[in-house]
Amino acid sequence: MTQRVDAPEQAIDFNNEDSNNSANPTFDSVLSTRLSRRGLLRGGVGTVGSAMLGGFGVSACGGNGDGNGDSNGDPQVPKLLGFDAVPKSLADGVSVPAGYTASVLFALGDPMASGVAAYRNDGTDTDLDQRAGDHHDGMEWFGLGADGKRNDNATERGLLAMNHEATTNEKLSSYFLHADGGASSLPRAAGEVDKEIDVHGISVIEIAKSAGKWSYAPGSALNFRLTPLSPIEIAGPARGCAQLITKYSPEGSTTRGTLNNCGTGKTPWGTYLTAEENWFGYFTRSATDDAARGKDKSVTALNRYGRKQGAASRHGWETGGTDDKYQRWDISRTGSSEDGRDDYRNEMNGMGFIVEIDPYDKARTARKRTGLGRFGHESAAFGKVIAGQPVSVYMGDDSRGEYIYKFVSNALWSAADANAADRMAVGNKYLDDGKLYVARFNADGTGTWVELALGNSTIAGYASYRFADAADIAINTRLAADAVGATRMDRPEWSAVNPANGEVYFTLTNNKDRSANPGSGQHALDAANPRAYTDMKGTSKQEGNPNGHLVRLKEGVSVTGFAWDVYLFGAEAGADKTRINLSALTDDQDFSSPDGLAFSKATGICWIETDDNAYTDVSNCMLLAAVAGQVGDGGKKTLSYTKTDGSKLDIVTPVGKPATADTLKRFLVGPKGCEITGWAETPDGKTIFVNIQHPGEDTGAANLTDPAKYQSQWPSNVGYGAGKRPRSATIAITKNDGGRIGT
Repeated sequence: MTQRVDAPEQAIDFNNEDSNNSANPTFDSVLSTRLSRRGLLRGGVGTVGSAMLGGFGVSACGGNGDGNGDSNGDPQVPKLLGFDAVPKSLADGVSVPAGYTASVLFALGDPMASGVAAYRNDGTDTDLDQRAGDHHDGMEWFGLGADGKRNDNATERGLLAMNHEATTNEKLSSYFLHADGGASSLPRAAGEVDKEIDVHGISVIEIAKSAGKWSYAPGSALNFRLTPLSPIEIAGPARGCAQLITKYSPEGSTTRGTLNNCGTGKTPWGTYLTAEENWFGYFTRSATDDAARGKDKSVTALNRYGRKQGAASRHGWETGGTDDKYQRWDISRTGSSEDGRDDYRNEMNGMGFIVEIDPYDKARTARKRTGLGRFGHESAAFGKVIAGQPVSVYMGDDSRGEYIYKFVSNALWSAADANAADRMAVGNKYLDDGKLYVARFNADGTGTWVELALGNSTIAGYASYRFADAADIAINTRLAADAVGATRMDRPEWSAVNPANGEVYFTLTNNKDRSANPGSGQHALDAANPRAYTDMKGTSKQEGNPNGHLVRLKEGVSVTGFAWDVYLFGAEAGADKTRINLSALTDDQDFSSPDGLAFSKATGICWIETDDNAYTDVSNCMLLAAVAGQVGDGGKKTLSYTKTDGSKLDIVTPVGKPATADTLKRFLVGPKGCEITGWAETPDGKTIFVNIQHPGEDTGAANLTDPAKYQSQWPSNVGYGAGKRPRSATIAITKNDGGRIGT
């Protein structure tokens, strides 16, 4: 999920894949633009007047934050966003509003089974497959009753299921995991590789609230991990497909593990969906692999998914030894078989899906739901389920110029399935058989969902890639979306559905390749991605759309039509309000690079998380609370640009109403170098859980021996755990008066 604008040269920006070289218009040829010159955006930066609270590394900011009274002055109705905005901050801690408490709950390396020692946090720890993984990301709450069984109304005992996206690395090694920082050249030692593999995947932990404080149960029998080595079934249209045949699974029905897990989803029947995002960078291909494959259509697919021949892997795990678990990361054709059963040429085809997991039953094998397509999945948001109607799932593909998708089940929703005993069987019913669509946005604020199926003559006759069947489309979804001219977006990340009206929101994090004068590899401006500008970070220029925005969709009467607008534009408060700060953000609410996204079912508040590096000279990443409106509540704005040839063209884009102090506020700012991601709540809305990912990310392996040079020492600097190496962690946030969060 991370796009580092100023990452060190040696860093591998594995989240910044950009393999969409299709000629798709970004919008029905609506645009042309005028790139006006921009001066320095930033005015003065407000001071951060916050006092650090010793126990939890939390700043209590602003006034009393009592939150009493609604916008009409009724003292009996809690006011949404009834807290004082948290100032921007560069401090190495977590800041929340006055009247709130945040505490560290679960951090990298914490034990998850009886007999596992406390984490030493010095690079000597072992048994990482029985500990919390790294880079805590998306998560969901699953309630537990007194009997230890599922209880959707439980508020003080439950399971947290969470993703572990990646590790903090430089060159090859995840240096904080190793005593000496790990190898910086190939081959890799098996012990180092094993550690790095083990901290990927997902965790499920039991947590409970006692005497007002949340804690997790290290020895609970309900705790479990899935890693990139865990057996997982292939389900849906791609099961048994020739493109999934490997040495591990000659039948193409199983694979090992889940990888680079980012956003999540929670099904109406009580299971956990985890999204496999930027998995392509973990694999390598030889420099001669195109010829070894006979330059067949698999080469086209590999190129489209970011693995051209000669591509090096992110960590070099394939060099850990001759064991099969290392060799799987080399996807070159090395065997003599025609179908791939003697090598791992097809191994990467087993990654890139939505994976369903039953958090209440670790004995159930997880399943990759191939019907939802294969791409850089961010999350999976369910539309409102209505008896007798299909189930809809909304998804984004997180790379520059990629697409927004929707899956619609063929099965019609039955309320009885919400509490079925066999939850994975319900998943089979609704997620394995249905229609997959991709979004095409029109300049007039309407849009079309285009079905990805061989019945679409454009796909059946696509000259760039000859699709064989539904399984081929499920595996090579990006190519099918290319074929139908889907709209290329500015990194579609998380999606969320507004419980008040069913409208669907997507974060578009940023896109440095968006341009009014697109050259090779750049993306033309259009109505849904209307901004290209120069943003100054100190003396450095950041081009394209470095601050990102959010779009929202209102479904139409038919399954294929929708209306849309741009809900919010990320921008600095002092930026030009005619072309950049189009949402009129102030210092209490300005943000950059929206990423994580969720709606509270208890309060209706929309929570927006950032993964930013464009504005981090002014503030660390943050969490904002918003009161969402509805599509069409704003109007239209015209952005005028002058192209290099002197021609002028206006882009008219539908926008939401400007933000106000009553509709958008900064709620939290994290420690140095972090990303704010992952959000879950108890059903009463009185606790939210948030993940602090990769604090201290830019420390650098050369500084490992000197804690004074760490970019961050959180959470050890607030008394959590041993050592001083920074750790990704989950925090629990409660309101001191026991009320609902954000009111």
